[in-house]
Amino acid sequence: MTVLVVGSGGREHALARAINADPAVTTVHVAPGNPGTATFATNHAIDPLDGDAVAALAVELGADLVVVGPEAPLVAGVADAVRAAGIACFGPSREAAQLEGSKAFAKQVMDEAGVPTAASRVCRTPDEAAAALDEFAAPHVVKDDGLAAGKGVVLTLEREVALAHAAGCDQVVIEEFLDGPEVSLFVITDGTTALAMQPAQDFKRVGDGDLGPNTGGMGAYSPLPWAPDDIADQVLNTVALPTLQRMAERGTPFAGLLYCGLALTSKGLRVIEFNARFGDPETQVLLALLDSPLGQVLHAAATGRLAEIGDLRWRDGAAVGVVVAAEGYPDKPTNGASIVLPEDTDRAWTIHAGTAVADQTLVAAGGRVLTVVGRGDSLAGARAAAYAHLERIEFPSGFHRRDIAAVAAEQESNR
Repeated sequence: MTVLVVGSGGREHALARAINADPAVTTVHVAPGNPGTATFATNHAIDPLDGDAVAALAVELGADLVVVGPEAPLVAGVADAVRAAGIACFGPSREAAQLEGSKAFAKQVMDEAGVPTAASRVCRTPDEAAAALDEFAAPHVVKDDGLAAGKGVVLTLEREVALAHAAGCDQVVIEEFLDGPEVSLFVITDGTTALAMQPAQDFKRVGDGDLGPNTGGMGAYSPLPWAPDDIADQVLNTVALPTLQRMAERGTPFAGLLYCGLALTSKGLRVIEFNARFGDPETQVLLALLDSPLGQVLHAAATGRLAEIGDLRWRDGAAVGVVVAAEGYPDKPTNGASIVLPEDTDRAWTIHAGTAVADQTLVAAGGRVLTVVGRGDSLAGARAAAYAHLERIEFPSGFHRRDIAAVAAEQESNR
């Protein structure tokens, strides 16, 4: 099987790496890819937002499967163009991808499907925003309705900060604050059958102790020793399957990866958001633990045969991912600094996210530059592997959080 992965970030590197390990996969291509994917796959310098170009490349390569990684190409309809060319594609249609492309649309679908989520208001004017902030009180949760690269949400106690964020967006969703820990749960689906991956948790704030502005994610870990044992079944039965049924009833069936961002509140499970693709950086740790052949699973989902796969298989143990970001991230990251990486091992490896090669030197070329993944028998072991590997990276201007999975590892050791 020949597989083309669309995208250039850490998620796509992790996906291509896992797909390459599938014994049924003979060749992996990535468009446009990055220096990490170039070590085992063939990169192709095309615009991932150009559906016609992606489809033409897939035809030229004789691809059996195209996997669209990022949200922007999905919202732009790249998956539609690939399927129109007669090639199986893992990723929802342009219309179905509005579950991520518009938070207002997602809220409407959740309401129609009876999915538990935060009460909310869609606001288009300063007066509407002010009224919604008064209705829900602080802490204020204000979300840009459209795609914002993981940085479109403001959570603040300050009314003026909330109003300013709303004023800077064409349309926002303002909602009640949800208490309790957050969980990411990914569901692979062909539109009918749904397979839940094991839960993960990511860290959105830039600094230790969850301080500082929101980012696209500074690290993640799995499994979650504190989460309910039946959380995957809960999400399938109360969130994913009702949503898939409603999307089909609307004439916009969803097939691909349904990312369920959840809060385990004092009132029960609530959906914070939907994404229409694998999350980053959770994907990096989940794929470190997945034992099922990823290429075959995604091809089955893309061709309506997911029921043939059976339950996903998982390795024992845990995985922890720590993001290494460029100085100045998330505001104005400084690019161009040189990076020297240690050799990967079975216990720890480096995923490229925002890197490039300049004058035969690996350099930073993005905000989140690398993700270091460690795997171990326990969260403590996985943390130790990840941080030990990270300390061997030569990237003086880069920075990272030092507390990824620290609390969960302690909880696990005390069980």
